[in-house]
Amino acid sequence: MDIGLIIALVAILLVLVLGYNIMLQYKVKVETAKKQESARYIAIIDATEDLIGNAHHMPFSKELLICLNTRILDALNNMQELDPKNKQLAQRVENMKQQINQLRDNYQGGDSTTFKVPSSDKQAIVMLKLVKRLRDTIRSEHNKGRFETQSYVAENARLESIQVRINIENVIKRANDAIVRGQPGTAIQLLKKGIDALSSKNDAYSNQAREKLQKMYDDLEQKRQTKSAEELQHIEEKEKEDDMDALFGEKKKW
Repeated sequence: MDIGLIIALVAILLVLVLGYNIMLQYKVKVETAKKQESARYIAIIDATEDLIGNAHHMPFSKELLICLNTRILDALNNMQELDPKNKQLAQRVENMKQQINQLRDNYQGGDSTTFKVPSSDKQAIVMLKLVKRLRDTIRSEHNKGRFETQSYVAENARLESIQVRINIENVIKRANDAIVRGQPGTAIQLLKKGIDALSSKNDAYSNQAREKLQKMYDDLEQKRQTKSAEELQHIEEKEKEDDMDALFGEKKKW
């Protein structure tokens, strides 16, 4: 066989092998990118479902629930684009569309549940973290154009009000606990912080809470001033007795 032909065949074979490896690497790279992208959407869905799962613990509005479910639908649509042959994804997309339509058409007015006062500092922290996550989420959805501006502004204000309420109700509880423990100074400090936090608020709850905090604060201050006056009077009386003893000497027993 001609040496030139052999060399040509070997060269062609090398090119084919090299081309196959390049195509294989590209395919692996594309599949890896799809898996990473799919994992990102799954994380979004899981995090959003976790938020929705708290709708019975804290007041969720109709607009908030629709926004969160739309976020899940968008992630599912993106996953379906990555894997168009996946029938399970197609079914989940349809189910989510029906769920959103049901929320729009049949959801009763008002919040999902009534506001519950946090029973401890730990619970208050959990609730505050939840509100922060919700506010971050709706801000992200608004920036992506999936949450209408007017609805976003109203919902953000509602969540901010809940955030204030959690803080204030927790302040009231901690102040009352401090009073029971005989620590009026701690209670006064807590109430002062609460009053300062409400100084720039002008909604119905804030105005009512500010009056309540101020009354508690004034009552404690009045009691402290009364106690201080009594202690001062006691000291003055003791000093008078000491002066009399110094002038006339101690009484002697006969």
